[in-house]
Amino acid sequence: MRHMLVERAYAAFATEVAEPPPVTLRGGDALDSYRDPPPYDPARDAPDDAYLERYAYWGLNFLDAASWRHYLPRLIAYTVRHRDDPTTMVVAGLLFSLRPPDREPPRLATLTPTQEAVITAFLEDLAFSEDARAYQEDALIILEEWWLPNARYRPRPDPGYGS
Repeated sequence: MRHMLVERAYAAFATEVAEPPPVTLRGGDALDSYRDPPPYDPARDAPDDAYLERYAYWGLNFLDAASWRHYLPRLIAYTVRHRDDPTTMVVAGLLFSLRPPDREPPRLATLTPTQEAVITAFLEDLAFSEDARAYQEDALIILEEWWLPNARYRPRPDPGYGS
């Protein structure tokens, strides 16, 4: 079943994954250290587990919306493979990136309804799975903050009062 979640993630973000990100995780990590981000290099920026473990936690915060969306399915796949490892900072970085408040310019608000549905399913799987105990509480909080209907911090449409 979880492999289907990963497949859904890659399908929902296929356009973003197909192109190199404007800012790589390695570039985000450089920005975190007050350095200029290096350009994308297909050899150095191959997002295998070692790359994600080295750069995701510090680099995710510095990604623009397009770069962030580029990495989301890879980070979901990593989390599915490592959901029982409470020591990995990759999962913590991903979860933090899914929390409000949204940025300016926004990242969370740039997702399509299909992409949002994948993120919600991913968080629900973490929140209600026994093998993800280290991440259950965070996933529940994040769902309540932004991803569930009537979420606490998600902007609501203007009801048109006074019209």
